Amino acid sequence: MQRTICILIFLAFTSCIKKSNIPNIQGTWELISAESVENEESKTMDLSDRRMIKMFSQQHFAFFNHDVHHGKDSSEYYASGGGTYRLAGDQYTENLEYCSYRPWEGHKFTFRLYFEGDTLVQIGKEEIESLGVDRLIIEKYKRIERKVKNIHALPLM
Repeated sequence: MQRTICILIFLAFTSCIKKSNIPNIQGTWELISAESVENEESKTMDLSDRRMIKMFSQQHFAFFNHDVHHGKDSSEYYASGGGTYRLAGDQYTENLEYCSYRPWEGHKFTFRLYFEGDTLVQIGKEEIESLGVDRLIIEKYKRIERKVKNIHALPLM
């Protein structure tokens, strides 16, 4: 009888816990598709010569985008940035605090985030009037699986 009461109390408390429908985006994601629409012209980015990852912690994001030939040919490219973000439902807002292209620093961008199966989709507007940037972007990412199960950090001295 006492066991039944304990189970009922446990069920009562756990059923009251509000479950979040906000997806867990924390981790590392690789860009698999990128499109932009600017001046009513749609462009699909050729990713065959580039690799981009985006990482999310609880409050911060960072991205790294570079050519896969290590800057040794005409495809030479590197861009990175990061800052804080806020996710409320499917509304995702980036505060770009750091960027390899400095004029982008200090700008805020709001996007919609959602999942298509296991693909993370980010869609929204990049707009910086002073730079003449005004475009819609649609980026799709796949989560990068962790290959190392146990990581041991060395103590700091």
